[in-house]
Amino acid sequence: MRKRILFICVHNSARSQMAAAFVSRLCGEEFEAQSAGLEPGRLNPVVVESLQEIGIDISANRTQSVDDVLRTGQTFAYVVTVCSEAEAEGCPYFPGGANRLHWPFPDPSKLTGSHAEKLARVREIRDEIRRKVEAFCEEQCCICT
Repeated sequence: MRKRILFICVHNSARSQMAAAFVSRLCGEEFEAQSAGLEPGRLNPVVVESLQEIGIDISANRTQSVDDVLRTGQTFAYVVTVCSEAEAEGCPYFPGGANRLHWPFPDPSKLTGSHAEKLARVREIRDEIRRKVEAFCEEQCCICT
């Protein structure tokens, strides 16, 4: 049975979506990854584009709230906040003894500039998230692809 991991950010539009997608790709045999937001919004199109560049399509993903996930009664082996420290303080407690981790990454929704400038910065954030997930998978997984 796969362990569940939940990634949380503010809008569930970028960082948590990317982290869940990387876990699914890199160690989906071991983990079932989900993502949620404190105040869910819409998927960030620049994030969708940056993932499509590397063969990951999240364009059909929907955003969901942390409260919606809590109502399902699911338990998680890990709950990972990928927002700032201050924003992470607003995350609720998840029952079931989940290991809480905090991996802060810059918020793509706060980027300014041209589309090309935003895309270049989102690529950097994407690659930071990928490296963090790769390290996590190497530590936690028996079978990583």
